[in-house]
Amino acid sequence: MSDSEDFYELLGVSRTASQDEIQKAYRKLARKYHPDVNKDPGAEEKFKAVSEAYDVLSEPEKRKRYDAFGKDFRQVPPDMDPETYARAKAGGGFQGGFQSAEGVDFEDLFGGMFGGGFQGFGRQPRGPVPGADQEAGVEISLNEAYQGGRRAFTLNGPEGARTVDVNIPAGVIDGKRIRLAGQGGYGSGEGAPRGDLYLVVHLVHDKRYQIDGRDVTVDLPLLPSEAALGATVAMDLPGGGEAKLKIAAGTSSGRKLRLRGRGIPNSRGNPGDLYAAVKIVVPNELTDEQRKLYEDLAAATDDNPRRPR
Repeated sequence: MSDSEDFYELLGVSRTASQDEIQKAYRKLARKYHPDVNKDPGAEEKFKAVSEAYDVLSEPEKRKRYDAFGKDFRQVPPDMDPETYARAKAGGGFQGGFQSAEGVDFEDLFGGMFGGGFQGFGRQPRGPVPGADQEAGVEISLNEAYQGGRRAFTLNGPEGARTVDVNIPAGVIDGKRIRLAGQGGYGSGEGAPRGDLYLVVHLVHDKRYQIDGRDVTVDLPLLPSEAALGATVAMDLPGGGEAKLKIAAGTSSGRKLRLRGRGIPNSRGNPGDLYAAVKIVVPNELTDEQRKLYEDLAAATDDNPRRPR
């Protein structure tokens, strides 16, 4: 997100919008800009920006800090009040602002953050200054989103590469943040605590699946005979295992079978749903016997699927 972009403007809501209004706006924009459905060059970046805005504005405490400090809300020390921040910023003392680059690069945010200190109002800060929070993007698979588990990520920073061991919670979705306490920017002064590191989750694109929040859609290939006569078929689940699906006779391509609660899980309840989208697949090559049977079927069929119904 650029410095000029405002989270409320990104979502197209007012600063007094309710949580329900914020959620509805996010879902609409996420569907519009999701890389799985929007192939425009800038769609992925727009999707990430919208997800970041929702992540902040959907959590009351984060939203409160954003309303108070704007784009600097992650870098402002937790004990600084809005009035002190405004005075420091007006005097040129606060130079907060951090954006992680693609590739997970970091910088020591408090190096020069207060510049010449609080000279704008004639006194120096006393005591150690806590380190700033930092963030970086990491990619996980859909299977990891379902199951969670431990994962090591290598991060590159000014002090060289470092490896962080992360417990990925089951049910994490695109745009959510994983907090690593005390692994952010270094503080200033003896005994100053480090800030926190936030890893922003991005689900690796998998052409087999379409993801909308916690709902997942996957193609279900069927033979013409299975679709016409009905069948019971096995389908692999994105989180592991398989499900048996009963296909009704006369099922057409495009029909979606809903598996309630089999989408991405949610630790707070209300998991997503899994949708199996029927896709009728004909054989690439036919044997002489198969061709004869298809010809007999065609001769015996007077129905026209292109006729208005």
